[in-house]
Amino acid sequence: MHSQILCKGTAAAVAARRMRNIMGPVLGKAGWTWRTHEVKLLNTSSGDTVKIGDITYKLKTPRNPELVPVKHISDSLTQTVAQHLRWIMQKDLLGQDVFLIGPPGPLRRTIAMQYLELTRREVEYVALSRDTTETDLKQRREIRSGTAFYIDQCAVRAATEGRILVLEGLEKAERNVLPVLNNLLENREMQLEDGRFLMSAERYDKLLQDHTKEELDAWKIVRVSEDFRVIALGLPVPRYKGNPLDPPLRSRFQARDIYYQPFKDQLELLYSVGPNIPAERVSQLLSLATTLCSQESATLGLPDFPVDNLPAALKILDAFPMLSSQQLVHRLYPYSSMLGKEGRTAVEGALGRFELLDSRSQPAPSSVLKVAPASEAGGQAEVTLRITHQDIPFQVPAGTRAPRPPNSNPAFISTSSHAQLLAEMMQSHLVKDMCLIGAKGCGKSVIAKEFAEMLGYSIEPIMMYQDMTARDLLQQRYTLPNGDTAWRASPLVTAAQEGKLLLLDGIHRVNLGTLAVLSRLLHDRELSLYDGTRLVRWDRYQALKQDLQLTDQQLHDRSIFPVHPSFRVLALAEPPVVGSSGQQWLGPELLTMFLFHTVQPLARAQESSLITGLNPKVPKEAVDQLLDLTHTLRQTNDPTAQSLASSLSTRQLLRICRRLSQYPDESVAHAVNKACLSRFLPSLARSSLQKSLTNCSIQDKPDPAEHTRDHSCSVKEGVLTIGSVSAPVYSTSERMKVPDVLFYDNTQHMMVMEDMLKDFLLGEHLLLVGNQGVGKNKIVDRFLHLLNRPREYLQLHRDTTVQTLTLQPSVRDGVIVYEDSPLVKAVKMGHILVIDEADKAPTNVTCILKTLVESGEMILADGRRIVSDLVEAEGRPNVISMHPDFRMLVLANRPGFPFLGNDFFGSLGDIFSCHAVDNPKPQAELAMLKQYGPGVPDATLQKLVAAFGELRSMADQGTITYPYSTREVVNIVKHLQEFPEEGLANVVRNVFDFDSYNKDLREVLIGALHKHGIPIGAKPSSVNLAKELPLPEVKMSGYWTTNQKGNARRKLLCPTETHPIDIKGPVFLRVQGYPCERQESRALSFSEERAHWQIPMSEVNIVCDVATSNDAMYVATCNPVSLYAMRDGGDTIHCMELYDVFPRTISGVWQPFVTVAALGSPLDGQVVLHEEQGNTVLHLDVVTGAVRRLLLSQDTDEPAPSKASNWWSNKEEQKSHKMCREFAHKNWLLFYKEDGNQLEVLDVLEGRVHTISLPINLQAVFLVAEDRWLLLESKTNKKFLLTKPMHMGAEDSGVCQLHTISEDAVSSGFGVSSGEVCVPQGVSCDQLPNENLSAALGQNIVSPNRLLADTRSYARVVVGFPDLMSPNEVYSFNRDVDLSEMKSPDGGGSQMFFRGGLRSSSARRTNCVSLLSANQVVRALPPGQVPMKDIFPKDVTPPMTSAYLEVTDLNSKKLKYIPVPRSMTVSPYTTWLSKVSDCDVLLAGLGTGGVVTVDMGGYVRLWETGLANLQRSLLEWRNMIGSEDGRPVQITIQRDSGLDVTAPKHGKVDPKNAPHVGGNQWAGGTGGRDTAGLGGRGGPYRLDAGHKVHQVSQAEKDAVPEEIRKAAREMGAKAFKDRLKEIDMSEYDATTYERFSGAVRRQVQSLRIILDSLQAKGKERQWLKNQALGELDDAKIIDGLTGEKAIYKRRGELDPELGSPQQKAKRLRVLADVSGSMYRFNGVDGRLERSMEAVCMVMEALESYEHKFKYDIVGHSGDGYDIELVRTDKVPKNNKQRLKVLKNMHAHSQFCMSGDYTLEGTEAAVRELARQEADERFVVVLSDANLERYGISPERFARALTSDPQVNAFAIFIGSLGDQAERLQRTLPAGRSFVAMDTKQIPQILQQIFTSTMLSSA
Repeated sequence: MHSQILCKGTAAAVAARRMRNIMGPVLGKAGWTWRTHEVKLLNTSSGDTVKIGDITYKLKTPRNPELVPVKHISDSLTQTVAQHLRWIMQKDLLGQDVFLIGPPGPLRRTIAMQYLELTRREVEYVALSRDTTETDLKQRREIRSGTAFYIDQCAVRAATEGRILVLEGLEKAERNVLPVLNNLLENREMQLEDGRFLMSAERYDKLLQDHTKEELDAWKIVRVSEDFRVIALGLPVPRYKGNPLDPPLRSRFQARDIYYQPFKDQLELLYSVGPNIPAERVSQLLSLATTLCSQESATLGLPDFPVDNLPAALKILDAFPMLSSQQLVHRLYPYSSMLGKEGRTAVEGALGRFELLDSRSQPAPSSVLKVAPASEAGGQAEVTLRITHQDIPFQVPAGTRAPRPPNSNPAFISTSSHAQLLAEMMQSHLVKDMCLIGAKGCGKSVIAKEFAEMLGYSIEPIMMYQDMTARDLLQQRYTLPNGDTAWRASPLVTAAQEGKLLLLDGIHRVNLGTLAVLSRLLHDRELSLYDGTRLVRWDRYQALKQDLQLTDQQLHDRSIFPVHPSFRVLALAEPPVVGSSGQQWLGPELLTMFLFHTVQPLARAQESSLITGLNPKVPKEAVDQLLDLTHTLRQTNDPTAQSLASSLSTRQLLRICRRLSQYPDESVAHAVNKACLSRFLPSLARSSLQKSLTNCSIQDKPDPAEHTRDHSCSVKEGVLTIGSVSAPVYSTSERMKVPDVLFYDNTQHMMVMEDMLKDFLLGEHLLLVGNQGVGKNKIVDRFLHLLNRPREYLQLHRDTTVQTLTLQPSVRDGVIVYEDSPLVKAVKMGHILVIDEADKAPTNVTCILKTLVESGEMILADGRRIVSDLVEAEGRPNVISMHPDFRMLVLANRPGFPFLGNDFFGSLGDIFSCHAVDNPKPQAELAMLKQYGPGVPDATLQKLVAAFGELRSMADQGTITYPYSTREVVNIVKHLQEFPEEGLANVVRNVFDFDSYNKDLREVLIGALHKHGIPIGAKPSSVNLAKELPLPEVKMSGYWTTNQKGNARRKLLCPTETHPIDIKGPVFLRVQGYPCERQESRALSFSEERAHWQIPMSEVNIVCDVATSNDAMYVATCNPVSLYAMRDGGDTIHCMELYDVFPRTISGVWQPFVTVAALGSPLDGQVVLHEEQGNTVLHLDVVTGAVRRLLLSQDTDEPAPSKASNWWSNKEEQKSHKMCREFAHKNWLLFYKEDGNQLEVLDVLEGRVHTISLPINLQAVFLVAEDRWLLLESKTNKKFLLTKPMHMGAEDSGVCQLHTISEDAVSSGFGVSSGEVCVPQGVSCDQLPNENLSAALGQNIVSPNRLLADTRSYARVVVGFPDLMSPNEVYSFNRDVDLSEMKSPDGGGSQMFFRGGLRSSSARRTNCVSLLSANQVVRALPPGQVPMKDIFPKDVTPPMTSAYLEVTDLNSKKLKYIPVPRSMTVSPYTTWLSKVSDCDVLLAGLGTGGVVTVDMGGYVRLWETGLANLQRSLLEWRNMIGSEDGRPVQITIQRDSGLDVTAPKHGKVDPKNAPHVGGNQWAGGTGGRDTAGLGGRGGPYRLDAGHKVHQVSQAEKDAVPEEIRKAAREMGAKAFKDRLKEIDMSEYDATTYERFSGAVRRQVQSLRIILDSLQAKGKERQWLKNQALGELDDAKIIDGLTGEKAIYKRRGELDPELGSPQQKAKRLRVLADVSGSMYRFNGVDGRLERSMEAVCMVMEALESYEHKFKYDIVGHSGDGYDIELVRTDKVPKNNKQRLKVLKNMHAHSQFCMSGDYTLEGTEAAVRELARQEADERFVVVLSDANLERYGISPERFARALTSDPQVNAFAIFIGSLGDQAERLQRTLPAGRSFVAMDTKQIPQILQQIFTSTMLSSA
């Protein structure tokens, strides 16, 4: 080999020296003679050549030697690499472009660079990304001093200068970008934007022969150098993600597969890297790596193992030989966090094969002991690790600051797992960049910060967001002050130059195509930027300096900069979501870039020490409860629990504890609910959370002072106090920015504000979540107003970008100026930033708020940065320091349907303190509305509040979709306040007209409004009051004379004695509350009935008494004995069941009979219950549930046994005890026994009984006054008056006097025969008011009186009785026939339904009430005693009623009969019923002018009978309807011009009267007429052609002439029959099917609405960037200045990312129970029909969504567990096929064997679905709950439901005998099982399952 001697100093000499340096180590002493291919450098006289094997290449001297790669050739080139280089050289000599294809990793790039270094070629390197445009390849315009110049980019530079263009990542570039290069590749020709034309060297040289160079220059022709080549590097695309190569592009390249190096070569390389490691271990590791790169592992879906990272890993192993291989593998290949279960087992199997499962035997490093600056080398630190008992020192790169010893930071509480993690990170830091994977809020950022501070690094955080572009990562354009364009390096680049620790936060969010830009930086520490700058690895930079003998300055002028040697990248990411298509970010490419460390969730003890370490004052038990809860949630594999656990991250727990240590008496449950926003969770998740809370015994303790606490707010002396929290008022100069808003205080909003203030004082940023219109903005504005804080306001929307959040660019005089956005202003000035509608912006945009909140740092688009640390900010340019008062208040709607926002809370909820804002509670809302509408009547407001409350709860249950809010109610009230004469019914339509076209929804809404008495849809004329009949004339019918004359027989003294009562008890019984489904009756028409509701009692029970006290009502039942208490207007019915207290003797023979007396003040809410046969007296407290037994008489404590056995068997009627309760409100009662001769007076307050012995036997007692009682003697019906002293003291007892009363007829003075004696049914205990008395008798009269009712008269008035001793006149309104003699015409059969048997005795209840102030007597009569022919016209059949209320009005002298509707159910015990009352209802007076009736089925109805009350109510009702309909509206315009007003014109009349919509011709039209269509007039039937419907109002529909309507009906019927014929279905079948389909129509509808919106959300369009038309893209505004074209963006369908898997359908299996028990018990609770309805609903709702939901329906019964009902591939398409499925179900359960296969069916379904390909998998099991009967334990069933985490299985128990299902549900996992006791709930439950789970992930 002959070398030519070159003079020192020439460029050639430098080059030769350099080549020797390079080739020396390669060639060794004598070249590699034993290899087949040698790489030789020959110096010959004609120049240097490089020879690879037999191929030689002649070197040229490079013009720009600094562009030639340096130090890429390693010490030993393996044979494979030499082969590759030889092939490239061949292609190079042929002038062909090459494409190196192979798996991810730096190998292909290294080979290309090695070749270029060998052949000394200059390189133009481009990393293609999805953001690359043609300007990045060809030419870019830049403005220089006001003019746009074209600057050549890499491809053009390479072509003209003869460089090599290296294109990396062809699969990342978007389609249609690279074809720009096609012609350049093929013909070496290209037309440039600036008019120049690149031409191949041969053609150019030919032209030169004919033309001069000047001519060619004038023609702008440029020569392409003959040395220009292209080397493309790409991944094979079908296997990896990316765009496939364009065929024309592909054909222009020669390809070479560069696979991983062969095993042998790799092994040698690894041996040389890790000389201290046993060879066996090395080969094991390499074997594992090779296995995991094989084709087989790829078919398993395992990503490739990053073989290229093995040398780095071995360096760690070399320094720490005791490190376990498994841990090392985990850092290279974090299989446990990125693979599913199968993948993990596969990898662990491979590890086991190669004996690498050694993590248990090998110790892990436990902690970092000390960090000190290394003595000799700068930029290094000496780190000592403690591993078991050894301390191992080693050196790692360090930052520019002084390192800090570990554990010296008070804000970082070290736990053992974190210490271990930091130690492991130190090891990895030795060799490579790292990535920390951990769930959100688990402390990644904190650990990263601690790691950086230990090594003295300064951190450069970069928040990654989804649509981040390569430009955002590397360089952005900006303009200089003179208008020139320039490039500004991004923080990433400056960090690389300054040697910082670059923190890439959220690397999982960024598109892989963008990250690819960094791969060269991460692998090689090299980077090429847009403006031509190159960053070179430190040692290569030094080599360049030395070889070319250039100074730093000269290199910088040639824009070459070094990457600082201590620069490191630390990426933070959330774990990939296993199995989902979108979030599988951790692919083979990323695996090659980093070493991975997973941040494990903290163990319980560590988390506890962490929390207490940071918050020493937090209550201990609160921490324990919190951690119990979070760890139970984290450990379950239930997806709902997992998502709840993610809201309770360590960060959120710390926040809760910070608050608890400040306010230790707050409840933990409240904090948890707040953190999880439980108010807005789907119902499944909420129940799951509640269940977990109760399991961890976290109870929300009700605040005892809740009602008494003061929720007002006040500002005194500069201190604001809300509730119990105070804060100083802020003083600000910017008064105009402080919001001021009309705000009416109400308790609920005050509580929210108090809560906000607590968090605000703790320094939190707040997030308020709620439905629309609940006052979020008002609360925030009011809050800031009270605090006097200026606010900045940002409203987000769909198109918000990261740029618009921070800066608004605009152009002024050709210079780009950035306006600060409100966010930046707030940060600078310390204002409060209110971000509204945060859920409307894409989450990838809002996530940049995280760095702002978390680290207080943020980089703006113009290069400035926000820094919170004031020390950091000092002396640095372009820094905005964050004002300490800056805070964010974020408002968002709640996640989920129907808001369809982005889940802001899900992605960022844990960095804010969350508050759920709900509609105010009824009282608060009412108070607030009163302030808005002081003139609106209270009744109206109450109705509104109640109706909207109901609608909201429906929205929560999912029955309706729109959540009606306070905003709507406020608007209604404002309208009513301003225009009071417009009716409520009209005004509410302002809100509900939105829903008027959706028939089902409209029915629900109208139902709810009517229930609360808002008469929407009623006409002022629909008043249905009962017909009035005249009363007969009043006659004076006789006298009553009280005899007081002295003879002894007439005036008897009655002895009394007094003793205290004996009280047994109290026993406390459970008081159950049931919701009261109160319906207002005056919705569509006005009648006497006010409201009605059903008492929740069983069908066999019998109502036997009703009593009232003010507005409280008490109903007693006697089978079993129970008491129901409710209030008029209350929302709960309280029930006490007393069957434990009353002994049941022989079943059903003893028929207890109970009466109730409601006590008055001070014993409100307490009653006395009296059982008439056993004379048992009980005192009950309905509030506390206390029951006491009062024993009245001491002698007859318990009847003797002989007597007892006798008293039910003897045939004659048992004489019963009676209770007189007229003065119960005075707390005394009177008891007597029929035919007995003793009165017992019970004084409840004093606890005494006075016994009065009488000389007569009693039949009845009427308390006509407190001290005068009217007694009837039995047998003779003689009347006596007993007078007693007012106060029964012991001293003057025994002075009760008995006077006889003689009755005289008018005509003669003699005594009337006893047959004529009137037997009163009821006597009033007080007198009629004087004006009523005068009105009744028709004469002016003032006198004591009593109103008396008996069977022979409508009413009698006894004037003067009982106070005057003179003869008292009796005035009567007589009946024609005595009631007791009237029987119903057909023998009492039909009307009194189910009354078997003859009447054994008279009924116990007289059902007669006198209303004194209304001057009325009201009776309840059976229909047989009512003059039907007077009430109803001849041809009208009377309605079926249970009774009539006969109202005798003595003021108007009118008689009314009000029908009481029949009860729904009646107890089968008919004889018992007949003893209670003559008719099916019981009656009691209520208030002044009304009564309450309770029918035997427990239906309560309230009636208004008093005339004055009725008139007042009718007026109110008419006002509510309003009167705007009838009157024509005139338009008058008043002018002041002096001219007369022109008369209103009539307008032209259209002679054809054709409606001007529609057109009267087409079928399927809308709003037309006479043609089939929707919402038209006179069309025959509805034909939906899919248009929007134009509804014609009902009145117009009524106006269509009858014959047209008839024709329409016939045509409709015909079309229906044709449709049936078409699907071959009989009309009978059609009605059968309608029975099932109709029952679930509403649920089907709402499910379909949700599915639709889901689809719509999935189809939402995206912004497409780099478009040539559309809207100006702010980010491209500079490119616009320079005159580029593709600077627009527009909305469009985004093509799915290439390589991303196809969206699979969701898979649903319904497992229906068709066992025999379903058929058998169908009669009891309709369970079979309900499950048929549920199946029908599934089939109808999913019709035409088969592409999204694949479903099948399988039955299970005693015959087996896989009875096929519907197959996935044959789903029923029309009603006939669906009916067939239902018939199959019915038939099967009728004829199948008994037995239960629920468990096997569930297990099989879960197994089978887990095997199938699907996006998500659901199993819904419908079953009855009698699993125990077949010996199936609930635990086994629970295991079956949760056996596979990929399958969400739910159980719905239909019907159960007793409480089977309830017991079952308690043992099953929360949110997985439902009990549908009322089988109507099944469709709702199914809907809940669908909405909460299917939609969560959609």
